[in-house]
Amino acid sequence: MADGSPRDAVIIGGGHNGLVCAAYLAAAGLKVTVLERRTVVGGAAVTEEFHPGFRNSVAAYTVSLLNPKIIRDLDLTRHGLTVVERKLSNFLPLDDGRFLKVGAGRTEQEVAKFSARDAARLAEYGRRLDAIADVLRDVVLETPPNVTAGGWLEALPQLLRGARIGNRLAKLDMAMRRELLGLFVKSAGDYLDTWFESDPIKAAYGFDGVVGNYASPYTPGSAYVLLHHVFGEVNGKKGVWGHAVGGMGAITQAMARAAAERGAEIRTATAVREVLLEKGRAVGAITEQGETVRARAVVSNLNPKLLFGRLIDPAALTEDFRERMRNWRCGSGTFRMNVALSELPDFTVLPGRAAADHHTSGIIMAPSLAYMDRAYLDAKAQGWSQRPIVEMLIPSTLDDSLAPRGRHVASLFCQHAAPTLPNGASWDDHREQVADLMIDLVDSHAPNFKASVLGRQILSPLDLERTFGLVGGDIFHGALSLDQLFSARPMLGYGDYRGPLRGLYMCGSGTHPGGGVTGAPGHNAAREIIADFRRGRAGRGA
Repeated sequence: MADGSPRDAVIIGGGHNGLVCAAYLAAAGLKVTVLERRTVVGGAAVTEEFHPGFRNSVAAYTVSLLNPKIIRDLDLTRHGLTVVERKLSNFLPLDDGRFLKVGAGRTEQEVAKFSARDAARLAEYGRRLDAIADVLRDVVLETPPNVTAGGWLEALPQLLRGARIGNRLAKLDMAMRRELLGLFVKSAGDYLDTWFESDPIKAAYGFDGVVGNYASPYTPGSAYVLLHHVFGEVNGKKGVWGHAVGGMGAITQAMARAAAERGAEIRTATAVREVLLEKGRAVGAITEQGETVRARAVVSNLNPKLLFGRLIDPAALTEDFRERMRNWRCGSGTFRMNVALSELPDFTVLPGRAAADHHTSGIIMAPSLAYMDRAYLDAKAQGWSQRPIVEMLIPSTLDDSLAPRGRHVASLFCQHAAPTLPNGASWDDHREQVADLMIDLVDSHAPNFKASVLGRQILSPLDLERTFGLVGGDIFHGALSLDQLFSARPMLGYGDYRGPLRGLYMCGSGTHPGGGVTGAPGHNAAREIIADFRRGRAGRGA
């Protein structure tokens, strides 16, 4: 440490939520140290050179969910963050020679090519989803009511908190409340089938129900995953997706600068071996090198499964708690690739190698919900889908700093790949084979693609776990299912960012509101930690 003195807080993990938490704590006058295992901060939101002269966002790859309040509070723009909008939201090349473009001012006309009825229903679909998303956006930065076993003194603040959130939900009329209930319990497929009849628009919207979700679009609860992805905004425009100039690492580097400016100490290449406990209280962290960093509060930015399964003495936890963590469901079916390209893809359905609006979009290669359902069933039976779901982004069409002049980089976000392969097989033995499959799928839509690949970076679910601590390749730090949301994230009784031990807190995506590059868990956890310090107590029951 810079001065060798005990800290107010030590944060384990320098991912984006850890950095956000550190910035808020330091701004409140607390002495904060962040310990990051890798040589660079940012967690899964980092930019790295993966082929000579070619840089890209390695894991997380697009911007929308980053909360605007956090951008303002941390002054991320002054610290170097610029987000540019896609010129088109999505582009779906279809096997029958047609295509669908999704974007402001274009979607209705595009959908009318397939169904006049669907085109007429788009506005009402958007209105309802936006109304629900507006209410839930307010809840994102709230601490969930914590279900407690204590008396009225402990329960009263939680009841008041629940009342505040209830007042927000009361903004919805009864029809919209029914719609909200449906979004929480239905499948994305069932929900979209009630709205639309044509496959392309259902595929475009249904893709959000399987992103980072190892499930069929007809799996109950996947409609909420769809909803989770419409909370966002870019540059004040709701529902828009964009690109951080310099890649996702530009976000976390700006966060790190904001935290450091406020006085936080950030240490890289410092892996934590265990949380130091004394008399049932978390009092610091012990690094892999054997150094002890003592603090009044220990804050974890890790997947809860890693925190409680690897860093804390099991004897300090109740059997009920340990069982819940053993059953914490992770695994998003994600296979990530970054490729260096000599030229832009030339799509059969929309020819042209010069940069066009569709090249700036999220290019979804999955023509129907039925296709996505088969991809999941295929992966579940064999380990990966033979006809996978691929979303490709080409950020160099919006940001020429990522590749040499005239060349490009592409992000491939591929579903479905089993978090653990059947019959004891290892991803280390199959990653190249599956990468070839993904390249071939893109090539089937853009026949110049395979020949244009100059280099590639492959991240199987196992690679994502080893590199970034994404257990089972889970980009959300835990499935976004009803039993793992809100007050139950990571479990009932600990949904308020405070852990089961005094002095222990959680600020990662395994807490409300869940995954994505939002910064919200870090923001919310910092608020609770600061409140505890101001009350003269650090941690539950202190």
